[in-house]
Amino acid sequence: MEGFGETQAVLDLAGSVVDPHQLLGIEVNPRAAAITDMVLWIGYLQWHFRTRGNVMPPEPVIKKFCNIECRDAVLAYDRKEPLIDENGNPVTIWDGRTTKPHPVTGEQVPDEMARIALYGYVNPRKAEWPEADFVVGNPPFIGAKSMRAALGDGYTEALRREWNDVPDSSDFVMYWWHHAAGLVRQGRVRRFGFITTNSLTQVFNRNVVQNHLAAKQPLSLAFAIPDHPWVDSADGAAVRIAMTVGRLAVNVGDDEGVLTTLTAESEGGSEGVAVELATRRGTLHSDLKLGANVAGAGTLRSNADIGNRGIQTIGTGFVITPDAAQRLGFGRIPGLEAHIRPYLNGRDLTSTPRGVLVIDLFGLGVEEVRSRFPEVYQWVHERVKPERDYNARQSYRENWWLLGENQPRMRESLFGLNRFIATVLTAKHRVFSFLDVSVLPDQTLVCFASEDPYHLGVLSSRIHITWALAAGGRLGVGNDPRYNKSRCFETFPFPACEEEQKFQIRTLGETLDAHRKRQKSFYPDLTMTGIYNVLEKLRTGETLSSKEREIHEKGLVSVLKQLHDDLDAAVFAAYGWPATLSDEEILERLVTLNRERAREEEQGLVRWLRPEFQAPHGAAPGVQVEMGMEEEAAETAPKAKHPRPKNLPEQVLAIRAALAAYDRPVTAKDLAKGFERARVDKVLELLETLASLGQAGEVGEESFVA
Repeated sequence: MEGFGETQAVLDLAGSVVDPHQLLGIEVNPRAAAITDMVLWIGYLQWHFRTRGNVMPPEPVIKKFCNIECRDAVLAYDRKEPLIDENGNPVTIWDGRTTKPHPVTGEQVPDEMARIALYGYVNPRKAEWPEADFVVGNPPFIGAKSMRAALGDGYTEALRREWNDVPDSSDFVMYWWHHAAGLVRQGRVRRFGFITTNSLTQVFNRNVVQNHLAAKQPLSLAFAIPDHPWVDSADGAAVRIAMTVGRLAVNVGDDEGVLTTLTAESEGGSEGVAVELATRRGTLHSDLKLGANVAGAGTLRSNADIGNRGIQTIGTGFVITPDAAQRLGFGRIPGLEAHIRPYLNGRDLTSTPRGVLVIDLFGLGVEEVRSRFPEVYQWVHERVKPERDYNARQSYRENWWLLGENQPRMRESLFGLNRFIATVLTAKHRVFSFLDVSVLPDQTLVCFASEDPYHLGVLSSRIHITWALAAGGRLGVGNDPRYNKSRCFETFPFPACEEEQKFQIRTLGETLDAHRKRQKSFYPDLTMTGIYNVLEKLRTGETLSSKEREIHEKGLVSVLKQLHDDLDAAVFAAYGWPATLSDEEILERLVTLNRERAREEEQGLVRWLRPEFQAPHGAAPGVQVEMGMEEEAAETAPKAKHPRPKNLPEQVLAIRAALAAYDRPVTAKDLAKGFERARVDKVLELLETLASLGQAGEVGEESFVA
């Protein structure tokens, strides 16, 4: 307590007897509850003899306080009972595990005889916790997608219904975290501390933390370890965990917390993993980081609708080999080439491509598939439908011939493009590459609907990579960085630069992508992970092994390094920043720029990345020029002139509105007449910018239409 600043609490305990009666607990497993009661006494006696020497504790030494309650900690209910259908029979579903060989294909399919009962929960409600000063715990490590399988459909639905203020995408542990944070903010608990998986820093969990940090009566983080090795007691699996301590904020926005980070880890023999830690102090944000508040950056409209995750098959039968594709009529049946497509996942980009295809029947009804492509129909009917028939989601069962998640927004964004940018969702190295639009990316890829190498260049720069590493979380035993598009991309402010600077970045981006593709085509055994492992060693000056020297020669990694260095310099220049900035200084400047762009967008000034797609019918434009609407030589004034807007966003909106009022082409001179003291050349400059952004049409020499 004293270590966390609770000095007053230590003084308040003077003269008090400390023993297990002050330690309350909730444990759902009866055996574990009994063991917990005994462990508390063992720990108490160890503490007693360590601090008091040979002085015996008061007798009876062990007392039965019955302060460990055996019940659920987050969901209370009167009872659970089997669900009954209209005929009075128990409702059952496939157990999700047992399979049998398909009579035709021989492949494993769900065994319809292996079923489990579904249960309903009577009078479900939020569980109450006993009154306490401090709350600590190690809740179950169950991800949001695993909750139904681990806890049952009935429990999961009741839990999410009662705790509807916790997003369904949150992990199970966040129900504990959310409840404890609420008790602290209500003044009912002084502090809480939890061990969770390190996915706490992922966006779907981080939002729960951010809501409490940004609340009217805010929480603050007193202590955090964002990443630490751990062995799961349930199955002995190695996992990565985070530790957090929450308290009521005293100095809102400036509460100092302790951040402990892992600097090294190694095998510790029988003692598990040996770690080295470093400690810093400062304001802890919801991403469990100090410094620039990247987690608080707002989403920018300018980047909307460009980034999307790839498709999700929900059925292994959709993925086929080239040989299987030929047997199904690929290259023989007209039109089938649009529905059997190259298919790439994250490992295909980072390692050796599998060379597989995917059956993509998006946009086709089941009868059309059967009549036009009967071979494909039979394949999917035999290899996908048996699995889909037992899927819990109705739409998957009913649309069994279609991919599970078809990503229509991604498809719409890629329409008309020849290629697009992709990066792997979770990967050791953050690499952006162009993929041909014929490729159907899977869910482990994040796709950006742009064929402009300028965008690829900026995304590949040190400035963006630094932002992505800070804004995204880390996942898995490998603790690899994760690229969440809503936090890494949609909050990222691109530079506002001159065309000459864009051209330079565009050229370097194209060259970078072509260089990597060229070397991989010459040496198919090269992998992107291997190439960038060597690049990382070149940057740190480490000695290369013989295998790494081979990769260096085949991949021309020193050339790659020069391309990245030149690209970084060009992007720094585009922002107008010195290339010597530290990572923390880059983040501080980007957070500031994010706020500036958000204010611009509130006033109607949006710097669209692809205006022809994002705002095809005209929306607030992105304008990067100054509008010095100074008075020029007086001309014959119209009867009513509008006041000259004082700031750039208002001037932009005024010019757009004035242009929209005409049903014929107009010139800058025509529009300038409608404003007090407006310069024609500045109005023309704005009109040309609007036209380049797709917000106006140029129909003649210096004539424009809305």
